[in-house]
Amino acid sequence: MNVNDMEIVLSIMKNAGYNEIVTVPENAEIIFINTCAIRDNAEMKVWQRLNYFWFLKRNWKANVATGRSQSLRPPKVVVLGCMAERLKEKILDSDKMVDVVCGPDAYRDLPRLLEEVEYGQKGINTLLSLEETYADINPVRISQNSISAFVSIMRGCNNMCSFCIVPFTRGRERSRPVDSIVREVGELWKEGVKEVTLLGQNVNSYNDASVIEKEAEPGSNWKLSEGFSSISKVRTTGLRFADLLDRLSLKFPEMRFRFTSPHPKDFPDELLYLMRERNNICKLIHLPAQSGSSTMLERMRRGYTREAYLSLVQKIRTIIPDVALSSDFISGFCGETEEDHSDTLTLVKEVGYDMAYMFAYSMREKTHAHRNYEDDVPEETKQRRLTELIETFRESTGKCYDEQVGTTQLVLVEGPNKRAPDTELIGKSDKGHRQFMRKTLQLRKGVRFCIYP
Repeated sequence: MNVNDMEIVLSIMKNAGYNEIVTVPENAEIIFINTCAIRDNAEMKVWQRLNYFWFLKRNWKANVATGRSQSLRPPKVVVLGCMAERLKEKILDSDKMVDVVCGPDAYRDLPRLLEEVEYGQKGINTLLSLEETYADINPVRISQNSISAFVSIMRGCNNMCSFCIVPFTRGRERSRPVDSIVREVGELWKEGVKEVTLLGQNVNSYNDASVIEKEAEPGSNWKLSEGFSSISKVRTTGLRFADLLDRLSLKFPEMRFRFTSPHPKDFPDELLYLMRERNNICKLIHLPAQSGSSTMLERMRRGYTREAYLSLVQKIRTIIPDVALSSDFISGFCGETEEDHSDTLTLVKEVGYDMAYMFAYSMREKTHAHRNYEDDVPEETKQRRLTELIETFRESTGKCYDEQVGTTQLVLVEGPNKRAPDTELIGKSDKGHRQFMRKTLQLRKGVRFCIYP
């Protein structure tokens, strides 16, 4: 998500006359740092980077004199994204470390904010929007020769999970018009991109309400996954995610499509059958569980039980037998007991994920948990449970890879393997697994091919 945001920022700055991008911060006159606020560890890393950039500002003249810097003036430091939205004035007041603070919905205002700095002001705009999608912005791709790209289709989130700060830093859900997405994917195809990942905080809740359904029966594609509920009201008009994926996969049959990050509640049967039928829609589904305990899931306000989640997993694997599943898990959420933790371990074993992102819980201000719960699980207990969770995942995921032995895999070549650039290429299978190939195969970047047993 941050990569795509940065590409939007680069486009806005380019249109304002800022054309040159340097490779090291020492030579920059403007330093952008895009931030994440979802966990405390992510914010700590940002503060470390800001300390380094503050050091560059203070020692600019000395760096120029010694040839370490070619910048014509001291660098301006700009903090973007979720952390900017969350901390606002605290960042600006951090001992002159930062010159501009700009939230995720205010990137168009960056040129003006930078001008204010020239007049001795500090620039800040963290206003959230109910409409901003940057649909008319053509992102400046960071990886110029990449065969894969990210395309943002919606912004914000309405789920209001009790642990999550995203609705407060990214705002409410709003979706780009479908035509603007089709146009951007078409431009990427002309540039040689072979794989597109569709992005959104809750990507499969996409709803282009500006389009009244003509191709389908009104409301036929808005249903939630069976056994799931939503705090927010579900719209029953417009083009939904399955409609968008249907249109893209038909119009660009040679383009490979992925999407992230979805919510389990938004996997109606139509979407699953579409994924099964279209060869160019990758058979990888990210299905964030967060916990295997129904008690914890209720406290997290996830809108489903353990049983409903497992039922959805079974349905997905029945409709798409060769599907790969990944997930997110939180260890040590407020009130989590050893029994709740055990339920998560057994869920991991029962499902058998191909990949998982696992973290110890960190309380975030403004969230429902911050207002209503106590962060009562000791840090050492969180870390111990996280270690057990990781070990359980590693024990169970081996089966997913062992089952691929003797199978045929379609792989998109991404380029040389950095660890052995002279002898090996690296690529990604339909399920998202990394594959390594000897260069004797005479393959070139962007080629799709099959690995036979």
